[in-house]
Amino acid sequence: MLNAQLEKLQQDISKTISWALCEDLGAVDNETPQASQDITAMLIPENEQAVATVITREDCIVCGVAWVNEVFKQLDASLNSTAEQTNKVSSTKITWFVNDGESVAANSTLFELEGDARTLLTGERVALNFLQTLSGTATLTSHYVKELAGSETKLLDTRKTLPGLRSAQKYAVLCGGGVNHRIGLFDAFLIKENHIAACGGINQAVATAKNNHCDKTIEVEVESLDELEQALNAGADIIMLDNFSPAMIEEAVKATRGKAKLEVSGNMTIEILQEYAKAGVDYISSGALTKHVNAIDLSMRFK
Repeated sequence: MLNAQLEKLQQDISKTISWALCEDLGAVDNETPQASQDITAMLIPENEQAVATVITREDCIVCGVAWVNEVFKQLDASLNSTAEQTNKVSSTKITWFVNDGESVAANSTLFELEGDARTLLTGERVALNFLQTLSGTATLTSHYVKELAGSETKLLDTRKTLPGLRSAQKYAVLCGGGVNHRIGLFDAFLIKENHIAACGGINQAVATAKNNHCDKTIEVEVESLDELEQALNAGADIIMLDNFSPAMIEEAVKATRGKAKLEVSGNMTIEILQEYAKAGVDYISSGALTKHVNAIDLSMRFK
């Protein structure tokens, strides 16, 4: 599943890494980032070779292997395309000791780099920025998922992602054992309070959605048991119970009787997940998975 998702992400990964390298190397106006723009790395003698290891200083779920690989792939291509490199081919060897989705202990070695010393140092921060951020998302997700163990409730992410990292963070959620909600505004309906008001009611909004895109999942956010009944009568596929109390959720589960999937949302902290899952909802969604990012502490050291 993760490999299949990575294939879909490859174009996004390439674009994101190119943008990040441009940011770090001062490239402007769609220039190709050049490793030679790293003025500190240029202090190192040309052709100097080095070996470096990257470790994690805390327990984590690893995510970001493809992003790290792409950093050094693009830097190698940049060096090999310049005139002064015609007699030398730069090739960074990366040896991974872990895989995406794998749980590792603090002080574990994640991977080893071997190649041009300048290249290793130029790529260090961009590579680790992606790896530490995505591993942070995967790790937090795994903590939430553990709280739901033994229940049928699945953990969903949201669109509250870091700008430019939507696909990457949603992949990280999968690595942590979570499930992706809709990717964006194009692949499923999520009819919320303002949509309902602008459309003239829940029934009108759902009817129009079915007419416009009958092949798309229709989810409706409700704020009361009365609105829940309206959404059920309108034929919604999924109903989001926004800021419902546990008691109200139990009533909602009884009223729904399997006629639609139920999702709970709104301030879903890790401390209350079990209580809501026991009520029998199908999904719990949390924006915290992708917006409350605590990057994993990583370190690279030359041997």
